[in-house]
Amino acid sequence: MAEYRQFHDADGKFNFETMVYFCEANDSKQLSLYDLLKIASDGAVEDFNQRGMSRDALTENGYAILVSRQSFRFHRMPRENEAIVLKTWEEKPEVLQFVRAYEIESMSGEKLVSGLSAWLLVNPEAHKIIPIKNFTMRTAPDFQTEHDCIKYGKIPHPENMTLLDERIIKYSDIDGNGHTNNARYGAFVADAIPAELRHVQFTDFRLNYAKEAKLGQKLEVYGEVDSENKKLTLIGKTEQDVSFEAELYWA
Repeated sequence: MAEYRQFHDADGKFNFETMVYFCEANDSKQLSLYDLLKIASDGAVEDFNQRGMSRDALTENGYAILVSRQSFRFHRMPRENEAIVLKTWEEKPEVLQFVRAYEIESMSGEKLVSGLSAWLLVNPEAHKIIPIKNFTMRTAPDFQTEHDCIKYGKIPHPENMTLLDERIIKYSDIDGNGHTNNARYGAFVADAIPAELRHVQFTDFRLNYAKEAKLGQKLEVYGEVDSENKKLTLIGKTEQDVSFEAELYWA
């Protein structure tokens, strides 16, 4: 039986070895969007955990860290039964956001997925955003590297969107923070992809978390297919607010 390791390498990158198991692959036998976000989130959490910043330790110090925006480039999606390694690390933060990078590689070193994400530091009791400079549990990195994925950022809302999917947020969507887990939005995106695009090989994926869809709320996902620019835009809305924004590009 293969043994998958978790460790920080000489460059300070957290290495999270795993395999794409059957239940993590979609009907194309490739890593699903939900499980991509799950692996990325688990890697980020475990990186902090192994550096003394577990969720419990963060809570004790009046902190919570919540993902805000993510962007990924798919060089080749990992396949079912393929052993992979996620490498993740922090980079120089912005004023109100941590910046975290990702690389997913095959065990032979082939680059599969590149990613960049932004995370908010909040006071969970006051529900207020805290400037990153006030986070005292580690020394902030001061470097930036080049990334080949699209930079995370604002996603425009097309004018002529149609309703593509709707669902109720269920108990199984909720995580240990009492929120709809960030990875679940990957499933919400995948379920709204029009049938004619389900087996397209997407090259880029951007996802912004606007306002959490809460337990029992109805989430409607609207979208527009821009065939000229080979882009699918998806906007998830509850009755009160925009919940998420997403873009998927293909070649």
